[in-house]
Amino acid sequence: MRDDDVAADITENEETRAPLRRRKAHIRESNEAHLLACAEAVFAERGLDGTSTAMIAERAGLPKANLHYYFPTKLALYRRVLEDLFEDWYRAADTFECSDDPVEAIGGYVRAKMELSRRRPLGSKVWASEIIHGAEHMEDILTERVKPWLDSRVKVIDNWIARGLLAPVNAQTLMYMIWATTQHYADFDAQIRALKGKRALTQKAFEATTEEVVQLVIRACGAVSPETSDSSEGRA
Repeated sequence: MRDDDVAADITENEETRAPLRRRKAHIRESNEAHLLACAEAVFAERGLDGTSTAMIAERAGLPKANLHYYFPTKLALYRRVLEDLFEDWYRAADTFECSDDPVEAIGGYVRAKMELSRRRPLGSKVWASEIIHGAEHMEDILTERVKPWLDSRVKVIDNWIARGLLAPVNAQTLMYMIWATTQHYADFDAQIRALKGKRALTQKAFEATTEEVVQLVIRACGAVSPETSDSSEGRA
């Protein structure tokens, strides 16, 4: 067989295999996402110690062996749930890079965090429970991922303060306040329902609540847009 025929066969085989690899990758991603969602629910309901991989497999409708194919241990699955939630929270703070306007950036961050509390309340409960119990299984996530991420946001906030776009607040305290307020709607949803005498907030009611929280945070930190600040200085 000529060299060019060999090369053609190799190319053809690669082109044939590529769709198969993509299909397998899609199946793996889909199965992992399904298992993570089921694990998130069971961990939120029962905690780490009260959960077994058999419970999660049953919730997922899969044999336990299938679960262990993707996640070798319960702890590995638990940590993956925590890491996956952090990735969502990490992306929520992209507004700090996308806008130099603290009103837009902080407002967008609060909206994103509120939406995650609505969409992933169980994940937030798992995170809160782990923190309350001493963060034994995620201390490295806090020190190696959350802290550098928070420090970078603190620098942005301090820069806004130096430019007169925010009141002279402690940047970490502001972030803690945002976390506490937005995650309250996930972690304490039962309390909110009981005190309001209602079932879960409708999407319309949640959106209205979100905008109220945004305005409260903006007023609390004294955020103003650069254009507003420049206009005030011009009038002065």
